[in-house]
Amino acid sequence: MSDSAFMPGFQSLDTELSDHDLPVEGEIPAWLSGTLLRNGPGKFDGNGTRLRHWFDGLAMIRKYEFDEGGVTYSNRFLRTGAYDDAMAGRPTGQFATDKSGIGKVLGWLKRLGPPEPTDNANVHVARLDGEYVAQTEVPRWVGFDDDLDTSGPFAFDDSLDMDMITAHLVADPTGGHVGHGLSFGRTHEYVFFEIPPDSRRREEITSIPTDSPAYIHSIGVTEDRLVLVETPLRIDILRALSPFTEGFFELLDWKEDLDTRFVVIDRASGETVVDRTVDPFFTFHVINAYDDGDEIVLDLAAFEDATIVDALSLETLAEEGFDAAPPGRLVRFRIGSDGNISRRRLYDGGIELPTVRADRQTREYRYAYGQATDREGANGLVKVDTERETAAEFWQRDLYIEEPWMVPRPDGEAADDGVVLAPALDVDAEQSVLLVLDAGTLDELARAPVPHHNPFGFHGRFFPQ
Repeated sequence: MSDSAFMPGFQSLDTELSDHDLPVEGEIPAWLSGTLLRNGPGKFDGNGTRLRHWFDGLAMIRKYEFDEGGVTYSNRFLRTGAYDDAMAGRPTGQFATDKSGIGKVLGWLKRLGPPEPTDNANVHVARLDGEYVAQTEVPRWVGFDDDLDTSGPFAFDDSLDMDMITAHLVADPTGGHVGHGLSFGRTHEYVFFEIPPDSRRREEITSIPTDSPAYIHSIGVTEDRLVLVETPLRIDILRALSPFTEGFFELLDWKEDLDTRFVVIDRASGETVVDRTVDPFFTFHVINAYDDGDEIVLDLAAFEDATIVDALSLETLAEEGFDAAPPGRLVRFRIGSDGNISRRRLYDGGIELPTVRADRQTREYRYAYGQATDREGANGLVKVDTERETAAEFWQRDLYIEEPWMVPRPDGEAADDGVVLAPALDVDAEQSVLLVLDAGTLDELARAPVPHHNPFGFHGRFFPQ
């Protein structure tokens, strides 16, 4: 299917810009100083070969740099092996696109595990040990510099061996990071680790064996505990042995007879303190978690099942757009030390790509910001007040808003005193724009048009000056 069959958010971009001054409509607060880095697909084809899934697009980093009311923009593809392969018309090792054939089977047999994974690090960004890192869900992360030039593979300084690793490192306000991974073998294991501040060394907290590993995009992290949310979307390891399997996507299997499992781990000891199940649901994103006495509060975007994964294939998106994608719901779980688990929906609309202000991660918080998803013809932006269980929304026809990021005003006292930065795509004009909204009211303060369209991205972070 041709690239032109898609709305602009799924059409490839070839243009790369450096330090381009964006025009500003309105006024960006002069106190806003720093860099918003965004990661996501920039290209969905190579030499006439079309990729199969949104998650397969070639990684492109976008940078918005703020200073004294102005903003400059840069974008650049990561120069990786996956990029070179796609440009040569042989995309391999992607989420749903893999033409590697029998070589994949030989790799599995040789390693007693999956073959060499992709280095198409298109999911998220982090700053580790002073280096910017582009992340994906396999351990082939890629470093890049301030100018977005690819510096090469990022290597951890430890001996942990994992076949999958989260692209959602939780940045602990103390300065470190917490993550998880999955190791395949005769015994499969979930692995949990911490990365101390100013380090590239992962320190293992604990590991949990499993006979039926699940696809887990993110976990809950509090100051004292970890929460693994194991949904019925399982990884069928045996399918990897088939030369007809194209990518990780075809290894995923929704097990209708399984419940969703919560495993709570003490961060200090590594001991499992709760292991219980609830009625089945699927989730990509834990929004935040925190300790509330003996209980854990865990907020996430929940789906009834894993239909969302299939709905984001490029074939389905070309035929039905986002209409085929079911909405995620903001659900709050309370997990007691006795294993009792309650759930409550905090917002009746659809929400995805949720975030909280950085200094409230792992701690009690009030406001969640996210992409509002359950209307036709646009994606909005929603701010959920988890204390009052109310929501405010921002919408504009034909405007598709991506993941928002809240930046607090220096010395601001209110929890929502600051701005929300939200990249968006005007599909009618086929042009991207950066929105700057008041974090308290969601009133638009400014917008900065980008001189081209950006394909829909995934995740990013704001790095203060």
